[in-house]
Amino acid sequence: MLNLKTAHYSVIRLILILLGSAALVSCMTYYQRQQRFQLHFQSGNVEQAASVLENDRRAEKRRTRLLYYMDQGVVQHMLGNYRESNEFFEHAYILGEDYRRNLGDEALALLINPKVTEYRGEPFELLMVHYYKAMNFIQLGDLDAALVECRRLNIALNALGDRYQGQNKYRRDAFVHNLMGMVYDAAGDYNNAFIAYRNALEIYEEDYSTLFGVEAPAQLKYDLLRAAYRTGFHDQVRFYENRFGIEYEHGNRTGHGDVVLFWHNGLGPVKDELNIVFTIVRGAGGSLHFINEEYGMSFPVHSSSRSSGDLGDLRVIRVAFPKYVERPPVYESARVDAGEIKTGLCLAQDLNAVAFQALEDKRFREMGNALLRLAVRQAAEQGIRKEDETIGAIFGILGAIAEQADTRNWQTLPHSVHYTRLLLPEGETDLSVELLLPGGNTARTVHMRADVRAGGTSFLNFHTVGSRL
Repeated sequence: MLNLKTAHYSVIRLILILLGSAALVSCMTYYQRQQRFQLHFQSGNVEQAASVLENDRRAEKRRTRLLYYMDQGVVQHMLGNYRESNEFFEHAYILGEDYRRNLGDEALALLINPKVTEYRGEPFELLMVHYYKAMNFIQLGDLDAALVECRRLNIALNALGDRYQGQNKYRRDAFVHNLMGMVYDAAGDYNNAFIAYRNALEIYEEDYSTLFGVEAPAQLKYDLLRAAYRTGFHDQVRFYENRFGIEYEHGNRTGHGDVVLFWHNGLGPVKDELNIVFTIVRGAGGSLHFINEEYGMSFPVHSSSRSSGDLGDLRVIRVAFPKYVERPPVYESARVDAGEIKTGLCLAQDLNAVAFQALEDKRFREMGNALLRLAVRQAAEQGIRKEDETIGAIFGILGAIAEQADTRNWQTLPHSVHYTRLLLPEGETDLSVELLLPGGNTARTVHMRADVRAGGTSFLNFHTVGSRL
């Protein structure tokens, strides 16, 4: 009996240590813990931001190593180190694919909080890994490798569609299909480009316009018509001309090439914590209902009659959920001046809206997990109190402090992605991009040079990381 009792108290001490460790760091969100890196990155000091990451010797051993690889990939991409960027993104891809259910992690998450588990990334974050890799390969002149990323994207998109069935959910990505079309287009595979552009158009019209308020870009419509024409699908050209209300003119492309310009605008949202107070209502058969009248929430959490009784006289609890906080970009739109050609950039992806929708899609699951975590912890506390009132009280205090939502997310993603396509004469061409404020006034002009290849496609991208917060 003595050995059993000793073992019992050893387990309790271990739980108290784990809760105490979690409580020490629970007051800080992931964004706050990355404050030094974030300050450099948001100020546009990308080299200093990269240095902070490189000097973090424990980064690859933490349970946030996926985010470390993603952040390294972004900063190296912005510095023009495309091979190094892809090495980090390949690590991120492998880690994202190598998902293994860890029962020990899940048990600790139920007892402490979800931050003790390995961060595996949101589906849209894992898709953006392939986007950056494809862009890196394009800059390296390796379209075949970029096409491999497109195929990986297609596999990931199919898995996403299978995972999230039903309407009004983020289950298909129009921007990713659009990118696939551009890469196939640049490689001269106009048939696959047409299919990808057509898929992108469908998703913009059926999903994005409703979920995110993002309409099909005008540039996509012209690209779809051009791909149909080059594939010889003249009936499709006529069909989409009638549908779009525009007349396609192929024109003389001799001695000209395409320049596709991407603009990564601002910074995506960061995760913070939302605390909600629930009232516990006990039902028949040991069931529990957690109710919050302010938000109109009611969640049933099944529990055995014994564990329900172990909750004692508890009537009110605080539960922590993740929430996103938007970082509004400084600039709202942009237009490019290439001499005789002047055009605006089209919004292709609103990553801020995608992030909010992705969290909304799993809101009930997140809340159910959080409430179950509280039920398990409170039952454990009541059980410990029966053995030792003081230790039980300490357990309750540490548990309350350790109660925190998982605030980890990929925080170097842009707020939105805009793009356009220019048909320019062969040779070097100077481009001026005017960045416009919400009122329409020009706030800043970015100058760049495009090396245009006759019959080819060049890709350029630039970033503005400012935020109005």
